[in-house]
Amino acid sequence: MSPEISSDLVFTSAGEADLASLSVLVNSAYRGDSSKAGWTTEADLLGGQRTDIEGLREQINTPHAEILMARPQNESSILGCVYLKKISEDTSYLGMLTVNPTLQGSGLGKKLLIAGEKWAAKKGTAWIRMTVIAQRPELIAWYEKQGYTKTEETETFPYGDERFGIPQRSDLYFCVLKKRISN
Repeated sequence: MSPEISSDLVFTSAGEADLASLSVLVNSAYRGDSSKAGWTTEADLLGGQRTDIEGLREQINTPHAEILMARPQNESSILGCVYLKKISEDTSYLGMLTVNPTLQGSGLGKKLLIAGEKWAAKKGTAWIRMTVIAQRPELIAWYEKQGYTKTEETETFPYGDERFGIPQRSDLYFCVLKKRISN
């Protein structure tokens, strides 16, 4: 049975004071033993960290970008987050969609995705673009259920840059997915 998520969620922009908690959340959802409590783990593909405080600081200080956080109303705990950036006149990038591993399957990921799409629409973009590790077919399938389309475009994995983790295999690359969110 999936955990329940209250409808009393608040979506706020991450600030400097949130970076340490965000780093713990993101790394716990994607890497190490804690990530295996959920289905978004990358632990079999990548070791090391998924992000760090400096990388998150760079993201929140990037022009036309922000990290949205989901919190229970009147509470400080961060249940999930998503990184968003306007990358062109008509396209926003969505990445680092993260849900606490113990809450995965609760519908929070879909709520974060919708919040990200609303953010992009407010920025005046018609498209959302994302990259997903190609060796994550279950994650790609989930995004496809949410209306995203896998394109023919791919991107190389940043081998040698341990800020993104330590690859456990040599064939990693990213698939590009897109979704039209407005006309």
